[in-house]
Amino acid sequence: MNLQKLNVRTYTIIGFLLTMMVGFVIALVNTQIVKGQYYAELKSYSISKVPIKAARGVILDRNGVPMVLNESSLSLVFESPFFPVEKKEQQERNQVLDSLIKLFEKEKAAWIDELPIALNADGTAYFLEGRERDIQQMKGKDYLILNEYATAQNCMDALVRRYQLQDYPIAQARKLASVQYNMWRMQYSAGNPYTFAEHVTDSIKAQVKENSVFYRGVQTEVVPIRTYADGTVAPHILGRVSSINKEDYEKHKAEGYKLNDEFGAFGIERYAESWLRGTDGQKNVTINNVTGAAEESVEKSPQQGKTVVLTIDNGLQKMIEQSFPKRMQEMAANRHPGVPIAGAIIVLDARTNEILACVSYPGYDITKYSSDFAALNANKSAPLWNRALQGTYEPGSTIKVSVALAALQEGLISEDSTVRCNGVYPYLSQVFHCPQSYLHGGRPVNVVRALVDSCNIFFYQMGRQLGWEKINAYRLAMGLGQKTGVELPEEIGVMDSPERRQAVGQMWYPGYNLQTAIGQGNLFSPMQMAVYASTIANSGVRRRVHFIQSIRDASTNELIESYPPEVLGTTGVGKAAYDTVRKAMLELGSGDTTAGRIFKGLPVKVAAKSGTSQVKRMVNGRMQNITNGLFISFAPFVSLISTSSSMTSIKRSIPVIPRLYCSLNSTIRRMEARR
Repeated sequence: MNLQKLNVRTYTIIGFLLTMMVGFVIALVNTQIVKGQYYAELKSYSISKVPIKAARGVILDRNGVPMVLNESSLSLVFESPFFPVEKKEQQERNQVLDSLIKLFEKEKAAWIDELPIALNADGTAYFLEGRERDIQQMKGKDYLILNEYATAQNCMDALVRRYQLQDYPIAQARKLASVQYNMWRMQYSAGNPYTFAEHVTDSIKAQVKENSVFYRGVQTEVVPIRTYADGTVAPHILGRVSSINKEDYEKHKAEGYKLNDEFGAFGIERYAESWLRGTDGQKNVTINNVTGAAEESVEKSPQQGKTVVLTIDNGLQKMIEQSFPKRMQEMAANRHPGVPIAGAIIVLDARTNEILACVSYPGYDITKYSSDFAALNANKSAPLWNRALQGTYEPGSTIKVSVALAALQEGLISEDSTVRCNGVYPYLSQVFHCPQSYLHGGRPVNVVRALVDSCNIFFYQMGRQLGWEKINAYRLAMGLGQKTGVELPEEIGVMDSPERRQAVGQMWYPGYNLQTAIGQGNLFSPMQMAVYASTIANSGVRRRVHFIQSIRDASTNELIESYPPEVLGTTGVGKAAYDTVRKAMLELGSGDTTAGRIFKGLPVKVAAKSGTSQVKRMVNGRMQNITNGLFISFAPFVSLISTSSSMTSIKRSIPVIPRLYCSLNSTIRRMEARR
């Protein structure tokens, strides 16, 4: 072994160790002596990062009128790391919550109570209806660890043990457990504050602040709260927000959502969630561990969500919602006293298929959705149901326009072709009837007169010659029996066919070709019927309908996204055929007819087609025949000359339209197209 090499290696190791020791000594001196005071002060402070809630974007109508906006509200939150959450602090936490609850009850103020358990008069527990999912979660392995068959009393007893509430009366113990259950459910932490109550009064704020030492970690905070300019206007369309549910949270938590965040529950609020949602800010809360004093500094300011501009005309929407029920109730009182009525109206700008108004009746006040939910849900008239998009109805005689177009395009008839109407149409082993035959007296009827008078005999003949396949092909091209492209959930509806009959366990008979020609066996939504009318007005050009006109920046109003008219297809029917059917619709809407007399005096001519269909329904314990009335129209006739004139004529006509049964699923008896 080379002793010289060994000595060099030894000295190198010794030198390296000495260097490390010197470095440690220097670092120790720097920490303990040079910066000792700095680290001592730092140790006496706690710093927490707390989110600042961002306001959602507002929702405006087409004219910039606010429909959904935000207002500032005072919330009571647990956000400080000083709030007693440790297991050893359980009794202190119970005392704080007990005092807060009693304070709110003394002030007759509400606090957030989400426990799915209530108490009977004798103090025994029972589960609340409709909370099955929460109940299962509460029993689960992540919380109470109880069997699936555990009773409400088992759960209540477990909550009392979990939160050491044995010394409290059972009613108060339930309230204390409710708060702590919800804190667990919302995953409360210093970085994820828990909201104990919203809309806190100044009186409560002052009392909490005066006793801040006792209410440690309890603070009031100004937060944006969702509100409506008028909760009765377009509730089915605007929708609402609620606490994010489990499914939405799991789907979107990677986007930064927390369990105490709001999320669009339905309507535009849900569809436009990604635009309406703001970006939360962040503040640093520094607590002096010696004095308890707190200081806040904003690290990142919150950014409000985008502004959503709708195609809806707020004034028109409100006018219809006020006049439509009155007209409906008048007609029901005259013809079917005591029978519930319901319906829908849709107004499109036929040049773009922007939805100017969309009314589902009966409606409700969305600001009272939570408080009135049980009553609304139990209401037999189903006010929560959006009939305009999700209701489907037999179209009655309004569908005859599609059959006329198909027959003209296929060359089966011309405008001058006639069919004799004597009131009966024998076909195979059946006889089909025409209630309007008295208008014709057995005389020949051409397509224009057949549409105006709604002659079944004429269209039985057309259905027999065309067959269901060709009829359905033309109807599909006109937007029936398929999605319209609207942003909200909608029903597809039903077009009668052998496949459809087979699906419901029925056979297809040749006579169904005749019945489908007059609207029977088909189910379409009011929105589809509106697209159908628009397509007729535009000589076969079918456009997508939509509620959203544009997305804009909340601060600068800069246009982010817009939605110009979008053509989805054309029917392939020639202009001459459309001119023929529109001639008939013009006579019905502006001639010597019931509709024409009602629209008389308007500055524009109106084209229209009415229809009815009979359905059986259980009313007051017995089966009755109920009449669905339908009405489609467009104005000004031939062309839509300008937004102002078009809107003026529409607004002037709305108060009288319900007299014609614009509703669907109403109780109006059949009105004759001609008197």
